Amino acid sequence: MNDTSASDGDIATVCCYCGTGCGVRVSPQPDGSLRVEGDEQHPANFGRLCSKGRTLGQSVGVAGSRLLQPQLRTGKDEACQPVSWDSALDAVSSKLAATIAEHGPDAVGFYLSGQLLTEDYYVFNKLARALVGTNNVDTNSRLCMSSAVSGYKRTLGADAPPACYEDFDHAGCVFIAGANMAVAHPVLFRRLEAARAANPGMKIIVADPRRTDTASLADLHLPVLPGTDVALFHAMLNVMIWEDLIDRDYIAQHTAGFAALRARLREYTPRAASQLCGVHEDDIVTAARWFAGSPATLSCYTMGLNQYSNGSDKNAALIHLHLASGHIGRPGAGPFSLTGQPNAMGGREVGALATLLPGHRDPADAGDRAELAALWGVPALPANPGLPAVALFEAAAAGRIKVLWIACTDPAFSLPDQALVRAALQKVDCVIVQEAFASSHTLPFADIVLPAATWPEKDGTVTNSERRISRVRAALPPAGQAREDWRIVAGVAQRLAASIAPQRASLFAFADAAAVFAEHAATTAGRDLDYSRLNYALLDRLGPQQWPFDGHAGRSRLYGDGVYPTPDGRARFADIGWQPPADKVSAHFPLRLTTGRLRDHWHSMSRTALVPGLTRHQTLPQLAMHPRDMARHGVQAGMLATLRNKRGSAVLPVVADEGLLPGVVFVPMHWGGATLGGLGINALTSRAVDPHSQQPELKLAAVSVAPARLPWRASLQVLGDVANLRSRLDMLRAAFPYAVAVAISLDGKPGLQLELAAAEPPAPAVLQQLASVLQPAGALLAAFDDPARGVLRRVWLDGRTPQGYLLAGDTAAASALGAWLDGGAAPASLAALLQGRVGGPALARVVCSCEGVREDAIVAGAARGLDLAGLQRELRCGTGCGSCVPELKRLCQRATV
Repeated sequence: MNDTSASDGDIATVCCYCGTGCGVRVSPQPDGSLRVEGDEQHPANFGRLCSKGRTLGQSVGVAGSRLLQPQLRTGKDEACQPVSWDSALDAVSSKLAATIAEHGPDAVGFYLSGQLLTEDYYVFNKLARALVGTNNVDTNSRLCMSSAVSGYKRTLGADAPPACYEDFDHAGCVFIAGANMAVAHPVLFRRLEAARAANPGMKIIVADPRRTDTASLADLHLPVLPGTDVALFHAMLNVMIWEDLIDRDYIAQHTAGFAALRARLREYTPRAASQLCGVHEDDIVTAARWFAGSPATLSCYTMGLNQYSNGSDKNAALIHLHLASGHIGRPGAGPFSLTGQPNAMGGREVGALATLLPGHRDPADAGDRAELAALWGVPALPANPGLPAVALFEAAAAGRIKVLWIACTDPAFSLPDQALVRAALQKVDCVIVQEAFASSHTLPFADIVLPAATWPEKDGTVTNSERRISRVRAALPPAGQAREDWRIVAGVAQRLAASIAPQRASLFAFADAAAVFAEHAATTAGRDLDYSRLNYALLDRLGPQQWPFDGHAGRSRLYGDGVYPTPDGRARFADIGWQPPADKVSAHFPLRLTTGRLRDHWHSMSRTALVPGLTRHQTLPQLAMHPRDMARHGVQAGMLATLRNKRGSAVLPVVADEGLLPGVVFVPMHWGGATLGGLGINALTSRAVDPHSQQPELKLAAVSVAPARLPWRASLQVLGDVANLRSRLDMLRAAFPYAVAVAISLDGKPGLQLELAAAEPPAPAVLQQLASVLQPAGALLAAFDDPARGVLRRVWLDGRTPQGYLLAGDTAAASALGAWLDGGAAPASLAALLQGRVGGPALARVVCSCEGVREDAIVAGAARGLDLAGLQRELRCGTGCGSCVPELKRLCQRATV
């Protein structure tokens, strides 16, 4: 298989979103855009793509979206100004050298990203440890995957997922815990759907406090109370032992520690566990029987297990089920952690966490440090423990970190307890932000800005969830003056070495990305992940390869021989009990807030919000609640509610969701301060960490909900450059307790939607400023105002074509005006509409992003008796990426009922 290009000249590369690692083929077009298609030869996806992957080409070249030149702040109260690359790199080097000389190397911290390429990680890691002399290098993978790392190491001996994607095709039972695959890993969910269709006898179990799109495929849904998964898994193992469903020979020959765990499990009967986790005891018994009794059981899990203060215990307890039943190391069987970010796995391989060194080495192990120091040609590596992400920002807030270099991640959006994070960024002497996108929440804190290349401007490698290394290839030159991340780091490193250690300058004299990869691959020799014989030429000739790699092929599954990378070759049962989450509900904060993903968005939406079609399925932030909780807390659907705890607050509209457990509320994690106002949803999340993995408890926060009582409302939609519109709004939004600004698509054109609310009408001057700031240049104005009552009704026109509207104090016409802006019919009388004398049609939301099919058309088709196949045939919904198929099935089912 040749992985480099197709016969038509397309460039083979990899999607830059999740850890599925889908292959794509991209082709630059004469107009500067990119055509993107799934790569049918790539073994991760065989041509399938989700809604995000299909629209990657539309995220390229959007005006105003990118950082295009280096910037430097000369005074703390001054704005960053453009400078040359030499000036920027000299400034970084000088600041690092001065800080090391005055405060020592541990006053420097590096905070990196699971979206960097392996080559970028490697050069950053080498700079931190071999030149600066600190282990303070961590990544945002700490927020998503570090408990999976701990779980694997505590039980199997190494951070190595033993299963592969092909196992979906061989499994008799699939146990999905704390993962909404239909939303977070849609291509793998399509593969599961196909495997289920080929094997109707397959049992699917989903453990999740929400009845998600993934749960819609399940034979058994276990609505586990957030944070109680250990009790559930222990009870399942209790049943397996009681009913003699365990593999005694496997336990005896290949594991250790089972006796101690077995003694502990006596207290975790299904009845006792049911009281803790909320799952009916009969369902626990059924789940245990299906899991153990299947010919092969595959488990899939991600943030719902990882993002807790007991996350590594959860991971270990699930892996225990596989070890006890022997469901590991063979086709269709094994514990399979699904990676969140595109190269979080590559970062773990290269040691881009404070608790890791390259090649799965341990910085606390003197032998591992000495071995790596010898490979790098330096006398020694630092022995002081490095600071993981949360501790790094706590140290920054306390003044112990003087220089903080942040690359390809947005801590002012993604870290928990945003009040502390913002205080830390303000406290640090020098914040260096290496970033591609101008929308980063962290940019306002930057003293030095280094513009980075991004997909599809970079060459390198990534490793996906199944340990498969793929080549990333550039299809376009970097935008503006942007540079590849590893080149930026090497440029700083060579300058810094010339200043503090001239003999080490050669450590960073890499000719190209291939040379970086070759040096990194050499560090894996003799290790459990050994791919020291892999290089770019082999990847080009053989295509993507899994590790360990023997020079000819990678290994699909691990531990088929029952030998584990532990001192005695045996896997371990960890003697663990259930520990409650750190954030506990109380009379003041009686609800459990959990967060998750939306189908068409990614992280802070810096890329997905640039694609008009991806903003149409769910436009505005919402707080989902069970109807019983809504009644108990005095809120109704559509009403604004205040979500609050001891760390922060947010105001959101409420939506009813009967698929939630009573007592649990849900908000998508994508809404930061730039969208939601204030500090975003992570103002409420907890920085309590797991003691083994140091991963924070982002998945659970105790909160209260109450009516917001903000009767004055305003609504605006306007066409234009979203980044420019946002910048004009920044100062005005701070005056409103509810101020949501989201990128939207209006008749295929980019625009901005703004929703405001306040207890009383703002001053007339504020309203006039709002209208003047957002009025499109040259637009005609239709105005029907009543300033005395705090009412503005404005429509901006280009001839007869609407360009936007502002409704303040009276938003009755918003739906009809929004429909007109989005290509709908013009109102018969604009004046009558704005004055409330006539109504107007509202457009339903888009369900199928690929084909632009709206909910009303789908509901009408289902009411006429169309099933899923009929809807696909008649409306073409669900025929593109297929990510909307679970929702289409729900709408069909609702029509039938």
